[in-house]
Amino acid sequence: MLPFGVTPRRVGGAVLVLLQFCLLLWLALMATPTLMQAGMTLPGWLLVGLSGGLGAWTLWHNRLGNFNVHPEPKTHGQLVTTGPYRLIRHPMYTTVLLLAAALALVPAHALAWLIWVALFGVLLTKARLEEDWLCEHHPLYASYRQHNKRFVPWLF
Repeated sequence: MLPFGVTPRRVGGAVLVLLQFCLLLWLALMATPTLMQAGMTLPGWLLVGLSGGLGAWTLWHNRLGNFNVHPEPKTHGQLVTTGPYRLIRHPMYTTVLLLAAALALVPAHALAWLIWVALFGVLLTKARLEEDWLCEHHPLYASYRQHNKRFVPWLF
């Protein structure tokens, strides 16, 4: 029996957040030895730059008080549809995937890319859970979701 206020959906969201951070840490640990010796390649720096730019743009429009790492929206959170949210529904997840791709490039190892694929799966599952909650909390979200792609503008 779960304690009051704890639901299987909330537990699932917490597990997804934990998996997300564990996979990112694993990628960072794999990349560290190569980064210490050789540094980042130009494609890696481009991915880091894209990630940082998109992340900053996203936080500019979705302020930290509204932002939540857990997929459950904050009780008094506002639906943001400006800035990068005009183009994609989950710009912070795209930011994480770009940074993770930069980290996966460093060791140039198949395992790093398998971890990246696992991270993509975790973020896709997390996005779907978050969207279910957003539809419940924000009546306009269902319409917004029909007009915007999830992670990549005009594609996905």
